[in-house]
Formats: sequence, C-alpha cells, structure tokens
Amino acid sequence: MQLDDLYRRVIMDHYKNPRNRGTFEKDETVTIDLNNPTCGDKISLQMQVEDDKVKAAKFVGEGCSISMASASMMTDAVKGRSLSEALDMAEKFSALMKGEDVSFDEYEDLDALSGVNKFPARIKCATLAWNALKKGIEHSKEG
Repeated sequence: MQLDDLYRRVIMDHYKNPRNRGTFEKDETVTIDLNNPTCGDKISLQMQVEDDKVKAAKFVGEGCSISMASASMMTDAVKGRSLSEALDMAEKFSALMKGEDVSFDEYEDLDALSGVNKFPARIKCATLAWNALKKGIEHSKEG
C-alpha cells in the first residue's frame, strides 16, 4: 500500500467516524464558531479548560472530508494537553500547511493531512478547526 493510500484511508476514517463529535452539556466550556465562506465549511468547537489544560474538546459542523477529518484529529490530539502545548501543536500544523517538513510524533494521524498543502484551495478547509482552537485558547487565557 502506498503512503498516499494510507493517508487517504486515515482521512476518510476520521471523516466517516469522527472522534469527539458532539457538544457538552456544561456551561463551563469555551465555544468558538467559525466558517469558511469560500467553500461553506462550518465548525463549532467546544473546549473544557481546567488548570491551564484542554480537559476535553468536541465539535459539530459541516463541510468537506478534509475539514471534518481535521477537526476530528485536532480534538483528539489536544485532549489532555496544556494550552501552550495545544497552541504549539496548532502552530506546527500551520507550518505543515505551508509545506514545511514537520511530523506529529505526539499524534501521527495528523501526518495524513500533509498532502493538503499541494492544494491551496483546501488549506483553509484543513486549518478551520485549528484556527478555532487558537481563538479558543486566546479566549480562555483572557478569562
């Protein structure tokens, strides 16, 4: 099996079987709603932040397979991480989308999105959830 095939399978698995899809019942969440008007992707990200850590993260949304798979991967990858670790991961993901050579030892499924940078129109799809994460971290740091 070629690496591209494996990456496609990982992306489709996250798209068809999203991790952390849904909402929290508690009011103690940071909620960020973002959309990509150029292609119609929408996401609502909820994070439970305690003691400077992302205790849990969930999302609801609609969009292409890249957008929804990226949200699934992101919410899985940041759970249990400190806000600074999650922000570092978001910056690393941005670098990946710019074509920089990075890998995600801490959550290898993210490597499956490395080919997206070859398709500039899809980069916004892949980064939508990560931009929501960055805004959520900013919001939670503000109190």
